[in-house]
Amino acid sequence: MTSQATSQKSALLIIDVQQSFEHMPYWPSGHASPFQQALLKLEAGCRQADVPVVHIFHIDNDGPFRADSGLIRPMDWLPGQPAARFDKHVHNAFTDTGLDVWLRRRGVQRLIISGIRTEQCCETTARVGSDLGYAVDFVSEATLTFPMTHKGSGQTFSAQAITTRTELVLADRFARIVTVDTCLSSL
Repeated sequence: MTSQATSQKSALLIIDVQQSFEHMPYWPSGHASPFQQALLKLEAGCRQADVPVVHIFHIDNDGPFRADSGLIRPMDWLPGQPAARFDKHVHNAFTDTGLDVWLRRRGVQRLIISGIRTEQCCETTARVGSDLGYAVDFVSEATLTFPMTHKGSGQTFSAQAITTRTELVLADRFARIVTVDTCLSSL
């Protein structure tokens, strides 16, 4: 199901923008700056339009993502209190979290997807959200990923190449690919 610019009630999902990532070996200092600016603009615009902001955090048994790590909290630059917080243990924000029930009770029909990692938790949440019947706006510039090396071929894919691939497979199937400005203008 794809999203059209409509007056559907929306919710902004900020996925895994948590301090855990800052302690991963692939997190270079200063890496998040354009992503950070885009996400802050999106978040501020959604709050101004009375769109609920929902924080999703990932918890598993991997070092900085462990519940007892003390790092399952928003990155320091992420402002304000969310309308709700959900903790997940898999790649999508719906499985065993209560998010779907929370959204439906509030009449939310459109999801605005942002966060970390573009091709993992953000893409997977977009796909599951679409399958559950939500219209999905995927705001690529407000997502972040990192270069990855294919174990079989040794080929390294840039963060931009991974984002482009995610846009390709989501567009017109699972989501509407939008910029921050396009997303905010359709609220």
